[in-house]
Amino acid sequence: MISQIVDSITNAQFLLGMLAAVAAAATVLTIAIPLTEGNTLNKRMKSVATERDKIRAREREKLNRQNDRVNLRPEPKAYMRRIVEQFKLGDWLGTENAKQKLAMAGYRGAQAEIAFLFFRLAAPIGLFLFALFYLFLIEDFGQTPTIRGAMAIGGAYLGLKAPEIFLSNQISKRQVSMRLAFPDALDLLLICVESGMSIEQAFRKVSTEIGGQSVPLAEEFALCTAELSYLTDRKIAYENLGLRTGLEGVKSVSTALIQAERYGTPLGTALRTLAQESRDQRMNAAEKKAAALPPKLTVPMILFFLPVLFVIIMFPALVQVFGWK
Repeated sequence: MISQIVDSITNAQFLLGMLAAVAAAATVLTIAIPLTEGNTLNKRMKSVATERDKIRAREREKLNRQNDRVNLRPEPKAYMRRIVEQFKLGDWLGTENAKQKLAMAGYRGAQAEIAFLFFRLAAPIGLFLFALFYLFLIEDFGQTPTIRGAMAIGGAYLGLKAPEIFLSNQISKRQVSMRLAFPDALDLLLICVESGMSIEQAFRKVSTEIGGQSVPLAEEFALCTAELSYLTDRKIAYENLGLRTGLEGVKSVSTALIQAERYGTPLGTALRTLAQESRDQRMNAAEKKAAALPPKLTVPMILFFLPVLFVIIMFPALVQVFGWK
């Protein structure tokens, strides 16, 4: 048996027959496979055209699951709403600038706005009454009643500005977090776009990946994805993204996306340039901080390092001069 197999392999006619059979089979497959595949271009075009509808349906399905999702916009407190409506605080304490700052600080919905209006009224009254109680009943600091009354008024003014200061601090923290993570997010967005993803899928993917570096930036990208799925004009979603973050880099990306949406300009080149600019800005900020470090260290060195250094240098000489043992 084995000898027959060896004879067949070494037989030239058998080898030529096998090669001819393989060549014939390859020829038949080469001709037949394209005929059996069919035209898939129409299917692919239809899939691309209906992708946005699928995203909208998926988002609506998520929103309809009331028991499974977390309510990101809780209802306002009853007593806060009652006070705001009775005193009509929205007419004289609420401004468009305050609403924009609330969005930039990450506070959205009716609860955030009503709480802000309530504390703008309650904080100055509370601090004014506390200052009057403390200055006139506990400790007067040796001041006249007029000065103590002026100090109480100053406390009321501080209470009026306290909510705005709190919002400014929250905005600064969020912007620092987003500014550090934005170049990496832009690189991820560029990779997703160049790989063939739609802009909605790209934002969704980036929002899930960048959350480990910056939760605020992930929230903003996720909110932009939802707005792209629901708003009729996609330009509004891009503009809202720039307004909520308040970062020049994000506004530049929003402008590039709007231009690509309107004029059909290539998005990959613009994103690559903006990503490089964001990285350069981050490096320039780090170099600026490093350059400002020596002047800041001058005063601590004079007050703390130099006296200790002089003591260490002069102490042996003083021991020899005064004969200390």
